[in-house]
Amino acid sequence: MLSSLIRRLTRALLWFVAGSIVLVVVFRWLPPPGTALMVERKVQSWFSGEPIDLQREWQPWEHIADDLKIAVIAGEDQKFASHWGFDVPAIQAAFANNERGGKLRGASTLTQQVAKNLFLWSGRSWFRKGLEAWFTGLMELLWSKERILEVYLNSAEWGPGVFGAQAAAQYHFGVDASRLSRQQASQLAAVLPSPIKWNAGRPSAYVASRASWISRQISQLGGDSYLMQLEAGQRF
Repeated sequence: MLSSLIRRLTRALLWFVAGSIVLVVVFRWLPPPGTALMVERKVQSWFSGEPIDLQREWQPWEHIADDLKIAVIAGEDQKFASHWGFDVPAIQAAFANNERGGKLRGASTLTQQVAKNLFLWSGRSWFRKGLEAWFTGLMELLWSKERILEVYLNSAEWGPGVFGAQAAAQYHFGVDASRLSRQQASQLAAVLPSPIKWNAGRPSAYVASRASWISRQISQLGGDSYLMQLEAGQRF
């Protein structure tokens, strides 16, 4: 019985590995039809009895404002262009802070956030983190940085039922994602740590201050020249 169980577990593991690789390869070229987080939000609405209208419209890279691309990097993961999916110093700092009993904080990169939102469920278990690390590694290996950011921008949550840059731009500012100003892009990036609690269109004093900081960081990162290097596949 033990031998049979081991064989079945091994077979299931091999199917998972093969299936996840195929899925990541497919999404390297085709837009994901939705995300695991969107499904989770819908299921939560059924249990709470509060209907939610999911809004999402995929936009290709060239139809998203450059300022928003750099703004989310500035606000969420300034080492995005240089790491391989994991910001090890940030993870160590977060772990040490949490061990000291400080305010709980994470250190997820943009790639990790894509892995979690696209394929997995919310939570902090080691099992889920292990799966997140697996998908993160696959995306860094099989996708370009440009593709990772493109999927992120089309999958991020920016309000109740609001997913992706296009839906966020229309919901908060009444414009298309391609026409976002730097200020609007900075405000969208500023609320990403807590998009349900904070509102990009009606920013609190804290969000406005954070947006101003992000706007300055866009310039310090290099603006258009930064994106040109990213599009060229350079790590810097």
